[in-house]
Amino acid sequence: MKKVFVIGCGAAGMMAALMSSIKGNKVTIFEKNDRPGKKLLITGKGRCNVTNTATIKEFIENTPTNGKFLYSALNRFSNSDLIEFLNKNGLMTKVERGGRVFPVSDRSKDVLDVLLKLIKANGIDIHYNARVTDILSDSSRVLGIVVNGKKEYCDSIILSTGGLSYPSTGSTGDGYDMAKKLGHTIIDLHPALVPFVTAEDVSGMMGLSLKNINAKLYVNDKFIKEEFGEMLFTHFGLSGPVILTLSSYIKNINKSNVVIKLDLKPALTYEKLNDRIQRDFKKYLKKEFKNSLNDLLPRSLTPYVIKQSGINPDKKVSEVSKLERNALVHALKELVFHVISKRPIKEAIITSGGVSTKEINPKTMESRLIKGLFFAGEIIDVDALTGGYNLQISFSTGYLAGINS
Repeated sequence: MKKVFVIGCGAAGMMAALMSSIKGNKVTIFEKNDRPGKKLLITGKGRCNVTNTATIKEFIENTPTNGKFLYSALNRFSNSDLIEFLNKNGLMTKVERGGRVFPVSDRSKDVLDVLLKLIKANGIDIHYNARVTDILSDSSRVLGIVVNGKKEYCDSIILSTGGLSYPSTGSTGDGYDMAKKLGHTIIDLHPALVPFVTAEDVSGMMGLSLKNINAKLYVNDKFIKEEFGEMLFTHFGLSGPVILTLSSYIKNINKSNVVIKLDLKPALTYEKLNDRIQRDFKKYLKKEFKNSLNDLLPRSLTPYVIKQSGINPDKKVSEVSKLERNALVHALKELVFHVISKRPIKEAIITSGGVSTKEINPKTMESRLIKGLFFAGEIIDVDALTGGYNLQISFSTGYLAGINS
């Protein structure tokens, strides 16, 4: 019977521990928090978006960073395997918009309870308030760990300590330091699935949510990606589903010229939008221009659109020229915001960067540098879009690490 240590009791760590134990190993989990699954409990706004019904090909397409690395993991333990696993153990699931899979109960705690019940049933020990600071090795293979200042020895180690996002859940980068000490390359860490900070003051629109808009991301005048859906204005800039998705397509903003262009009326062509505006102008012919867009736009957004159109807000509607009307149409179809930064990594849903995938065997999750060392979850340089993809990656890589440990 091999002795296996799992560092981190999140989704990846718990799945890894279960699979390693089922294989016949003596497994111990070391968790630095006083309780397990803290990040799991807050995913999906507390409802736990466990996975997505997408095909494996779609999973990889929805993983902007190193998606192909996951091919083996997703094939060995797919979304349908995860759903079957949860259902078989008493947790019923349901599918919502966009293929998102949730527990029928809408309670992330129920997902955690299933995992903990299985961990207990399999005789896996969890040591809480156990801070692992070092992995012991003889330069070619692992020997053990240093936990709370004491050395403990084992045959295999699964490192599943998470990333840097949501540090209050315990994701504070400990695993990166341990992997680096063993010779692993840590790819630069950046926030992914995170709001943008804009150069423009949008505080007057704070709290405004826009549905059915199209957002395009440009970096140094080059088109990168577009997304359709919902977004939100905040006191610092732009957030909401489409913005979080676009944030995953740019790693480091630095001195790049990053622009978001919003099409506020994607269902209308330029010509049809122009016709619509002319009808509104006839209706409000005697009013000032700033008071003529109430049928078209939310009140708090109107001043910003008017500013980009370049039309004097106090001008009478009857005095607005055809050229100015065209400028208004252009502003509505390409409302520009200049991104100066992402919000801090501690506010990100997921961390981009981590242990280089080149140094991990994708078929086993074992280190190519240190025998007996396995990786699972967010610590690996892989990140996907919202919709249950990242949690599935944690479960799939955890499964693979567990059965091979």
